[in-house]
Amino acid sequence: MKITLLTSNKSRHNYLINLLSNYCTELYVLQESTTIFPGIKPGHYQVSETIKNYFLKVNNAQSKIFGNPYINNHSNNIKILPMASGDLSQFKLKDLTDFLKSDIYIVFGTSYIKGELIDFLVEKKAINIHMGVSPYYRGTDCNFWALFDNNPHLVGSTIHLLSKGLDSGPILYHAMSNLKNDPFEYTMSTVKAAFYSIAERIKDKKIFKILPKSQDKSLEIRYSKNIEFNEKIVTEYKNKKINLNSKEIDHNLLKEPYFLEKI
Repeated sequence: MKITLLTSNKSRHNYLINLLSNYCTELYVLQESTTIFPGIKPGHYQVSETIKNYFLKVNNAQSKIFGNPYINNHSNNIKILPMASGDLSQFKLKDLTDFLKSDIYIVFGTSYIKGELIDFLVEKKAINIHMGVSPYYRGTDCNFWALFDNNPHLVGSTIHLLSKGLDSGPILYHAMSNLKNDPFEYTMSTVKAAFYSIAERIKDKKIFKILPKSQDKSLEIRYSKNIEFNEKIVTEYKNKKINLNSKEIDHNLLKEPYFLEKI
């Protein structure tokens, strides 16, 4: 089996690259690069002491759950095309010939994809890993906003078919976590839940048999934008008394959920 992964360059993204390489003969990776020092260097997020300290906690949780993995390529089956964030949509399909002959296409953590590439990926029924529980939370930083809204039961990930609309494609299933000791580790553990669930479903080929379910947009609680994640909001979040067990997870709100039970 051949897999094409479109992703980014943090430790969790490298972890996914290593994991998927165990389940295919060839793994083609289109990897965008963003700063690994959010809050310190200009990029997707505002530069400030408050933002920096927030992401130090994010990175500590990421290190605990994923370690600090490099791309190992022990099986010599990984081919990577690195690029700057935002470059994906600039490519013509003819520039990516070797990367577009796979059996399955997975998107996780890239910039917004447009142009010829999104048309191709939608046609190929590419799978997107959205960190947030759709249709309730769509946009950016969804799990942050779920906690901000006192909805810890809606922290998780959605594995859905890629669409031209942001996080709006038909849902395959949700991946969640039962590790609720720390809000940063809780949200990061749902990332790991997404990874292992999709790896298992690729291994047993169930990923090709799941019937997708269209999203009910009337259930949307928040559609978040990057500009809303700012110093003021992060300070409010820091001062909140977040109880991760304040609301029980209702399976009726989810589609065929997978739960991570241990790191």
